Amino acid sequence: MNAEIIAVGSELLTPQRLDTNSLFLTQQLNDLGVEVTTKYIVGDNRDHVADAVRRAMSRAEIVILSGGLGPTEDDVTREAVALAIDRKLVFHAEISDHIEQRFRQMNRKMAEVNRRQAFVIEGADILPNDRGTAPGQWIDESETCILLLPGPPHELKAMFTRQCIPRLERVVPKQVIRTLVFRVAGMSESDLDQTISPVYKKYDNPVTTILAGDGDLQVHLRAHGASEPDALGLLTEVAGPIDMLLGERIYSRNGDSLEAVVGELLKKRHATLAVAESVTGGLLAQRITSVPGSSTYFLGGFLTYSNKMKTELLGVSEETLQLHGAVSKETAEAMALGTRRRTGSTFALSITGEAGPEPIESVPVGTVYVGLADAAGCQVLHRVFLGDRARIRVFATQMALDMLRKKCTVVS
Repeated sequence: MNAEIIAVGSELLTPQRLDTNSLFLTQQLNDLGVEVTTKYIVGDNRDHVADAVRRAMSRAEIVILSGGLGPTEDDVTREAVALAIDRKLVFHAEISDHIEQRFRQMNRKMAEVNRRQAFVIEGADILPNDRGTAPGQWIDESETCILLLPGPPHELKAMFTRQCIPRLERVVPKQVIRTLVFRVAGMSESDLDQTISPVYKKYDNPVTTILAGDGDLQVHLRAHGASEPDALGLLTEVAGPIDMLLGERIYSRNGDSLEAVVGELLKKRHATLAVAESVTGGLLAQRITSVPGSSTYFLGGFLTYSNKMKTELLGVSEETLQLHGAVSKETAEAMALGTRRRTGSTFALSITGEAGPEPIESVPVGTVYVGLADAAGCQVLHRVFLGDRARIRVFATQMALDMLRKKCTVVS
């Protein structure tokens, strides 16, 4: 069974407001085994909302609208749905009286405009709202259930949890949706797809989605089954071959971030880490310390943007900087070794590079060197990343963390 969600409100089409209701509704519907196939955001226009409802009804068995049930002229959801399904709006005096009573309890006089909230679509079941003034509505139209829910999240969540879920449980076929997420580093999106598509293209269930962002790739597998064992069995059937194909490039199988995975590896080894950053300006340390409990393994770091700081704090020789430049394999190596020497850490990571927008010292924008020092010495990786300054810096930290992950995995 499929569902579509229509979030109503012109404010949701501005950069100041985020539609969080659809995220809540999606999770609740997935827990019932219902797949959300489409989400809309529609401004406060009656005809546009009515058109969205008609299109949703042509494809989905459940259509949920959030917002637009208030008392003002721009609250058009009731009128739009009535137009879409060709039903009348009926005034309910008892709803109006209840709203007026709520105002009296707050020692306020109800404005006449609030009576608009007492209009109910003909044939709809009223969903009482104990958190606000706007009641919800449940409509059975042909083969579709249409739900009208208030926009304020605390009202919507209470109404959906208490009144809609029990009703949906009676009409939704028993089905389970389960998801498995692989997080992958060290390869491009196109290489990832080329590697695993021969596996996942054989299946319509599970559905496979690849998400990419700043060096972090995610493979989402979503399986539908009549029971949890059925869904998990389908996931295993597809995930097993994918796991074998990707191998060590999978850094997480439970959705954990790369910095969290690295932290767990360091804790298991009772190892410590220190960093030296130039191009990333503290972003690597920020990612590491965003993980709760990181103080058990992270000692600290050095932010050495200038050559003088590299020399005075990390012991990078002036000769190295003059001969090879600040953005070089030799400088990255000296930074990592100097960091480990100064802190006594088990591992030390260094990052130096050129993030632009204009190149310095004839180094191409996007050039990054990452050094990793331990008791055995130091290794340095070199990459050239495409993109703007922010993207290059994130890619650099991803590269550094993945380099340390692989080292910890080998020596664990």
